[in-house]
Formats: sequence, structure tokens, C-alpha cells
Amino acid sequence: MELKIGDKAPEFNAKDQDGNEIKLSDFKGKKVVLYFYPKDNTPGCTAQACNLRDNYAELQKQGYVVIGVSQDSKKSHQKFIEKQSLPFSLIADEDHVVHNLFGTWGEKQMYGKTYMGTLRTTFVIDEAGKIEDIIEKVKTKEHTAQILNS
Repeated sequence: MELKIGDKAPEFNAKDQDGNEIKLSDFKGKKVVLYFYPKDNTPGCTAQACNLRDNYAELQKQGYVVIGVSQDSKKSHQKFIEKQSLPFSLIADEDHVVHNLFGTWGEKQMYGKTYMGTLRTTFVIDEAGKIEDIIEKVKTKEHTAQILNS
């Protein structure tokens, strides 16, 4: 099932980098930026995370909570957060449960090889839990502007 703007965002129950449980319903009444990215400490993913970090105060001012999701482990997330001073939580979705709910685990190609991986996608979710925007063509260095101008 492919999610569309206006759909209710799927409920999930996952663990962040510290093992804390994160449920989408915990953020009812707040706007959520749920961004799926391929891998901690890679150039594009670091640029994206740092863009969100550098504009975090503005995102908060606009009422957004930011949550990153990748298949990396809690330990990898902890190192990434520490190294880049990220002020938001990262979900360790090693078994792809959250990815599958949002349709962000799929076929990719690189150097002529096909493999399964994270489709870099951001879901902007409104206060009522509905999908307000889906950003599939993420500009890693300008991501906050894409979110705020959606």
C-alpha cells in the first residue's frame, strides 16, 4: 500500500538510539518530520542530518518534532548523534518494520547492481497524524527549506 498526502500516518512502535520507545501517537498535537535515510556517517546522510540540525531551532519554532529513521543499530546512531551533535532522535529500524509501514524499503540501483535499501523519503505529518507532505526528491543540503516550503 502506497501512502499518499492526506492519508493517516501509520502508527509505529520503535526504539531510538538510547533504547527509548518512540510511538507516532506520542506526538499527537505536534507536527512531525519523519525522515528515512540510508546510512549513518555517509556524505549525503550527514549533509541531510546537519542541515536539519543547523535549522532545528526554526523547525521547533514552527512546531515540528524531527525523527530520523534508518536500518542502522542503536550504537551506530549514538556515534552519529555524538559526532554531528544532532539534537533529535534516530530510530534504529534494523528489522525494517517502520520502513515497511511507510513504504521506504525498496529496490535501489548503484553501479548497475540492484539491491534492497532505504528510499530516502521524508514524511511531514500534521498535528492530527495525517500526512501533509511526502518529499521523495530530498535535497540533502537544503532539506529544511523543502520541509518549511511544503
